[in-house]
Amino acid sequence: MSDLTLPVLDLSQLDQGPAAAERFRADLRRATHEVGFFYLTGTGITPELEARLHRAARDFFALPEADKLAIENVNSPQFRGYTRVGGERTQGEVDWREQIDIGPERPVVTDSDAPDYARLIGPNLWPAAQPELREVADEWQDRLIGVARRLLRAWALALGAAESYFDEHFGEPSTLLKIVRYPGTDQPTPQQGVGAHKDSGVLTLLWVEPGKGGLQVERADGWVDAAPVPGAFVVNIGEMLEYATGGYLIATNHRVVSPRLPEDRISVPFFFNPALDTSLPLIDLPAELAAQARGVTQDPGNPIHARYGENALKSRLRAHPDVAERWHADLVAARAPR
Repeated sequence: MSDLTLPVLDLSQLDQGPAAAERFRADLRRATHEVGFFYLTGTGITPELEARLHRAARDFFALPEADKLAIENVNSPQFRGYTRVGGERTQGEVDWREQIDIGPERPVVTDSDAPDYARLIGPNLWPAAQPELREVADEWQDRLIGVARRLLRAWALALGAAESYFDEHFGEPSTLLKIVRYPGTDQPTPQQGVGAHKDSGVLTLLWVEPGKGGLQVERADGWVDAAPVPGAFVVNIGEMLEYATGGYLIATNHRVVSPRLPEDRISVPFFFNPALDTSLPLIDLPAELAAQARGVTQDPGNPIHARYGENALKSRLRAHPDVAERWHADLVAARAPR
């Protein structure tokens, strides 16, 4: 794997004794301090489960258009369900992909005094024509929640905190699973599958269809390809982990370039974030790490909020303006430049 552009970490080292576990934590700290991205192997996710997820994704996108549009996200105040090609934006530009968004299955919040971000809480939209999608999506998320928790406990120790630090401050996690298809294009120049951005939360675990490139990560010398590695996830941290460490760990810009026809690409990112009402406190880093903290990167037009729900709502309103206008016109108006 020497030609790979991102570090490779093996989660199973945590089960190989104290010395191996300490090496993993040191590598984890280094990768997310220097790069913000890495490949993760040894997760225990089986090839059989990967194959089931891949098949379910392909079957969903092969459904008749009417079946997919029956659960279109414009019908969901919580931004759940199907987004047609061109229906999401990054930095105001159209992303060339279709997808289904799946979050925690919860009742709608009806309290009129609830904070604005409570509007994100509610049910998913599932395709009636493909009931098996829910089964495999639920199993996938259950397994990745376990992987995410192990990573956060390793980060806590690597940053000089108690192993339970994130468990204590996370609350009931806000998760988001996106099952995405990037159609091929015949344009002579690379097209925006997803525009350059940083994730707004804490942690992302990305599964990519084997053999299908397109993900690029910004490094000091420009954009580099992050080719899929069999049996590995691509992992990156979001703005809230950068915030919680005062910039010692970094959230990194990344993007996806559309494939060329006749190819397409399946990609399944899983976002693991704290409860919507949670504000992650700043970690009291050891002096030698604190001295290397670079401060939080702040874009005046895209502020990082301490409370996750505010970050999440900001991102959803920007990414899906049609949903925002239909269900949350008051929030759009309140956030409009004056």
